[in-house]
Amino acid sequence: MTVEGNRVTTIFPDKQNPHTYRDFCGKGRTANRLIEHPRRITAPMKKVGQTYVEASWEEAITDIAARMRSAIEAGGPDAVGAYYGNPAGFSSSNLMFLNGWLDGVGTHNRYAVGSVDQNAVHVVADAMYGSMLMVLTSDIDNCDYFFIVGANPAVSAWNWVESAPGGWARALQRQKDGATIVVVDPVRTESAAKSDLHLAVRPGQDWALLLAMVKVVLDEGLYHRGDCADLVTQLPELQALVADVDLDDLATRCDIPVERIIDVARDFARAPRAMVVTRTGLSLHAAGTVAEWLGQVLNVITGRMDRPGGRRFERGYVDSLRLVDLAGSPSHTSRIAGRGLVAGAHALAELPAEITTPGPGQIRAMLINCGNPVVSGPDGAALDAAFADLDLLVVIDFVQRESHRHAHWLLPAVHWLERDDLPALTSGLNDQPFAQYGEAVVDPPQQAREEWAIFVDLALAMKAPLFGVRGTNGFVRATRAIARVFGRPGLAFGPHWINRLMVATSRKINGRRLTWRTLRAHPHGLILGPREYGHFRDALRTPDKRIRLAPPEFLVRTRELLAQVPSSAPERYPFVLGNQRRRHSMNSWLNELPGLHQSGRTNEVVMHHADAAELGITTGDRVRVCSPTATIELPAMLSDRPRRGMVIVDHGWGSRIFDPSGQHDPESYGANRNLLVDSAAIDPLSQTSALSDVYVQIERVPV
Repeated sequence: MTVEGNRVTTIFPDKQNPHTYRDFCGKGRTANRLIEHPRRITAPMKKVGQTYVEASWEEAITDIAARMRSAIEAGGPDAVGAYYGNPAGFSSSNLMFLNGWLDGVGTHNRYAVGSVDQNAVHVVADAMYGSMLMVLTSDIDNCDYFFIVGANPAVSAWNWVESAPGGWARALQRQKDGATIVVVDPVRTESAAKSDLHLAVRPGQDWALLLAMVKVVLDEGLYHRGDCADLVTQLPELQALVADVDLDDLATRCDIPVERIIDVARDFARAPRAMVVTRTGLSLHAAGTVAEWLGQVLNVITGRMDRPGGRRFERGYVDSLRLVDLAGSPSHTSRIAGRGLVAGAHALAELPAEITTPGPGQIRAMLINCGNPVVSGPDGAALDAAFADLDLLVVIDFVQRESHRHAHWLLPAVHWLERDDLPALTSGLNDQPFAQYGEAVVDPPQQAREEWAIFVDLALAMKAPLFGVRGTNGFVRATRAIARVFGRPGLAFGPHWINRLMVATSRKINGRRLTWRTLRAHPHGLILGPREYGHFRDALRTPDKRIRLAPPEFLVRTRELLAQVPSSAPERYPFVLGNQRRRHSMNSWLNELPGLHQSGRTNEVVMHHADAAELGITTGDRVRVCSPTATIELPAMLSDRPRRGMVIVDHGWGSRIFDPSGQHDPESYGANRNLLVDSAAIDPLSQTSALSDVYVQIERVPV
């Protein structure tokens, strides 16, 4: 970064970074545009009438704390709720102290973006490996056979829960060296176009293809007998499942010829080094968890776990699994739907009813932490109406977005360019041992405050014991007093204390322990050693240290899917609604950045040429997309990439950016395709909204 007068003027990839230099995405390239956004919130703002006025932090914290205490006195701790979006997950201090505040409040009403696209990964990891954080990374540089399902790494660069910088370019290099790339996707994506084989699966039926491959591997004895005898349990239960299924039926469901399925299954099982990679595309369907599970099963039974070229367990320099064990797993059943927590949060789809349904535990005060759930989740109109019904809505963000239009308080956040941070808790998600301390490069606006500090101040003002531990608040106050007396802000308790402790107690990687001095001496980051294999078994959190291959709930759900007759599109709604990634589109959070998009500042309906011709639609026509839930309008784009009967609308558009002062009209960008989604449509195992199991009608808007 080039900085002049506390302003970032240029941003380029850091070629001295040994790990991430190969990735330079839009979030990094345009970071300075966000902190300079003309409508950025730079001080606490209180709603007065229909506009907002600036206020002091003392007034903001005092008023918010008092109103939250009133809500708790009337309805108990669960009267306070919180939602956090993706940006919060990229700051260790944010999520750590958010949960510390919520623990002090005692509320179970916690909601997160994971139920939009990610929960299946955690549910499967917990059921098979004993911990929701057992997310395995890809050993791309040694792989001979890539089987990629529901992903477009040519655009997403292989990054999702795991971080594999430049992953697609590395996979293409392996392809040049003889590796095979197979892409499973109903759309001929950028990745599919570069693959050796594209399997254009019927939308939502990836599970049937994967189950068919598991059947071939087991029936033909192609599984890795050593691992299956020594590392797994429940193999007989899995064999019993596949014995009852018919390959022809599965082939019909997924619309892939039986002969092709058999050939691919054999090739995958016989490849020296191979991996199945499953991603977001699976999670957007009601069968997403079953598909994620079957992808993991294929890796396990063919001996791809923690071996070169497969999916490996990266320990990281901080033992996050142990920390989670020490913290314990919270349990809670939601008041209306009666569902449990997934990865510490309830499903976003449940939130409107939890706000609007009277009774003990009804949410009356809500905090949104760097998120836009009205756009990210299903049926945003219902959530918007629910937010309008709250007694208190507090928002921490950079600008006022669609989900914030009913906010009573807008609190200014601090950008990662403006704060120090150590992503230690996610060190095990890198595809090689890596550490980096991120330093602020510019000062934030004078009244902006780091999120962790907001949560600490709220805990103190509400007399809610931070982290749920009595005495913590007194300790925090004491350290703040000492810091004031000696004029040394660093003496006050904060995440820097925890960062030091985590590094001091970090475990050895390749025989060496990371030190604070070493970390700070490498501002560009450092690789802690070569990739290690063989730690997976020790990391397993199952009681017998073995993989549970066929968790009963997954077997039950799979049999439910098999019992369902494959449905055709409803007569009035003949098209299934899909999603896609664009390299320069940032989901629901950054699509409003000036100059971010090379192809305009809106999304489109992508249709197959033949489907469009039957409806008299041409590229550029404005079309109406209707579901039983809602209607949106946006321009059409004709293409041969999607399957016939499928239309694609990008997720993450349709938000507005408001001017809190009320002097200017809101700025609007694209159409929100998730308005078309019924919030009742979910994956029952992961509680993820079935955002791509929606059938719609398309019609041309008359000129």
